Amino acid sequence: MVLLSFDTEEFDVPREHGVEYDTLKEGMEVSVEGTCRILDVLKKNGVRATFFCTGNFAEHAPEVMRRIREEGHEVACHGVDHWKPQASDVRRSKEIVEGVIGEEVFGYRQPRMFPVSDDELEACGYRYNSSLNPAFIPGRYMHLTAPRTWFMKGCVMQIPASVTPWVRFPLFWLALHNMPEWLYHLLVRRTLKHDGYFVTYFHPWEFYELREHPELKMPFIIRNHSGQQLCRRLDNLIRMLKERGAEFITFQEFVQSKLNSQL
Repeated sequence: MVLLSFDTEEFDVPREHGVEYDTLKEGMEVSVEGTCRILDVLKKNGVRATFFCTGNFAEHAPEVMRRIREEGHEVACHGVDHWKPQASDVRRSKEIVEGVIGEEVFGYRQPRMFPVSDDELEACGYRYNSSLNPAFIPGRYMHLTAPRTWFMKGCVMQIPASVTPWVRFPLFWLALHNMPEWLYHLLVRRTLKHDGYFVTYFHPWEFYELREHPELKMPFIIRNHSGQQLCRRLDNLIRMLKERGAEFITFQEFVQSKLNSQL
């Protein structure tokens, strides 16, 4: 089983590098274009994914939210304002996103994979939390002892991003940007075989032509293979997995399958 996911947020990365940037105007334009490119790749390949959406994105791009649902993808929550996460976002983001799409939302991922209260998630009616990258990377992700695969905290299933079984090498978005594709594909196949499923995540702004905008001051590892090049890399990854018989499912379907198997 393959669980593709996209953190669908207003583009705010330039602000991390000291650039004055209007995330709700310029940032939304970038993310809307990137999301549409992602949807085109998924539609071309006939696969479904899960889109973790901020309240800001949902409110400012309702037409894109409709397309996500109409094409069979799952919508989950990703806070409200990506730049300024608040404790209240767990509840507010659910209210906002559900109000936009007119359906109940079951999953949550905290912006930047920061910790989030599972008690609050459970109280708000979430069924799963995908806010953990159990990699061993100096800085943001130092989770050597965290579980690599899904586990339960109370009634909320935890679904970490996939890392390789032994050295915990992260197989997230930056890996596909910068590794040789043959090596990334090899590590994905080995992890999928070892764990029985594979979880990864990307962001819409990665699929924008960042290399054409030096004023945004994006680091090379983010600009590398961005835009249409990343569309091709995502397409190649999906086709490789489909050729090997992998099934693409949403996070909620994964949760239901695991809970059913325990009955």
